[in-house]
Amino acid sequence: METIHIYHTNDVHSHLENWPRIKQFLAEKQETHLQTNDDVFLFDIGDFIDRWHPFTEADHGKGNIDLLNECQYTAVTIGNNEGVNLPFDDLNQLYDHAQFDVLLANLYYQDGRYPNWVKPYKVYHTKKGTRVGVIGLTAPFPHLYGLLGWKVTEPITELKKWIKQMKRESDFIILLSHLGLHEDESIAEEFPDIDVILGSHTHHFLEEGELVGETLLGAAGKYGHFVGHVTLCINEQKMIITKDAALYKHSELPSVKNEQEQIDAFFTKGKSLLNQKVTTLPRPLTTDLFQVTEFSKMLCQALREWCNTDCAMINAGLLLGPLNGDVTVYDLLRICPHPINPCVVELTGDELEKVLWETKKEELVYKHIKGLGFRGTLLGIFVYDQISVNGEIILVDGKELDHQRKYTLALPDMFTFGHFFKDVLPHKEKKYFLPEFLRDILKWKLQMQS
Repeated sequence: METIHIYHTNDVHSHLENWPRIKQFLAEKQETHLQTNDDVFLFDIGDFIDRWHPFTEADHGKGNIDLLNECQYTAVTIGNNEGVNLPFDDLNQLYDHAQFDVLLANLYYQDGRYPNWVKPYKVYHTKKGTRVGVIGLTAPFPHLYGLLGWKVTEPITELKKWIKQMKRESDFIILLSHLGLHEDESIAEEFPDIDVILGSHTHHFLEEGELVGETLLGAAGKYGHFVGHVTLCINEQKMIITKDAALYKHSELPSVKNEQEQIDAFFTKGKSLLNQKVTTLPRPLTTDLFQVTEFSKMLCQALREWCNTDCAMINAGLLLGPLNGDVTVYDLLRICPHPINPCVVELTGDELEKVLWETKKEELVYKHIKGLGFRGTLLGIFVYDQISVNGEIILVDGKELDHQRKYTLALPDMFTFGHFFKDVLPHKEKKYFLPEFLRDILKWKLQMQS
């Protein structure tokens, strides 16, 4: 009999406050299994980096790769935070010093070649000669990847392309899936040759795994709240006899000596690297979730000017704090940490009116938002540029709204992904601006004004 241990993390999103315990736990487990001569594999299933944290923002994720190296990860796949939140060159160089494999079958250069840092799959060999085939897939956002200079393909198509070859070369197959729980369950039904699917993207966690047919699904939630562990027992014929999944809670892991100092050091290092001065403000810029401020109006105006549109709107909750005195790059990250890009849609006057009246609804103002790149809490009130509402009258650029005319509206991209303004926006063609985030536009505006 042969026992194989697989540890996995996913959707850490640069929550490095949890990393010291995870690092210590993984090192202790690797040492324990070394003593019993068992094989250990360690995988991350994407979204390990997130540019809200100054440690990650400072070098666009390369420091995070050092953390994975220190823990001796076997392989990773990427998530959308690596894939569409980094400029092309930054992603293309992110893994230059990686001491692990990047497995990703559905990402290409636009000419159809795999990047030199990517393998679609790899077959690993245990000490007893068992062949472990591992393939990676990430969620496809073809339009966004295309704007950045990449080509991302449909995951199931890639799986069909590689699965027979992997079956010939492997004794069993593991999928690293940054696709979400629903997709993982569908894949398990359609591809019974996959023995284990380690999942992510939808931030789900499976305390004892989930069996779909004979395929074991494992997932470890988000932010490093859990570390996943799959145990496989293999007989002499290289067949899996048992497969089990478990999760270890971060809060129950042993504490680490000088733990808080290590956590603070990540933050301090990133902050120091982002200490470049942007401008000096003659007066403070304040924020308010429920009132229009000079600051929120400035960001909205900057968005319209950057996108060169007829009008613009933002939500006040995008600004998480005030600015005053000397403003640094770190300060802009602190008050606008969201990986949110500008977007432009073209609306008729009638459609624009529908959107505007919906923004006035109190339930939207007080809506708690998680995901979609938003790193705040409440949406807050909506702020407009070149739009004013006087009673029942809507003015755009000082002229009464023409219901038949077409207007270009600039807005944060999170409102265009199908969760808001469902009667209007989901069906509209969108023009996304990548790789710039809203804080980049704010920096541009502040420097122009100074």
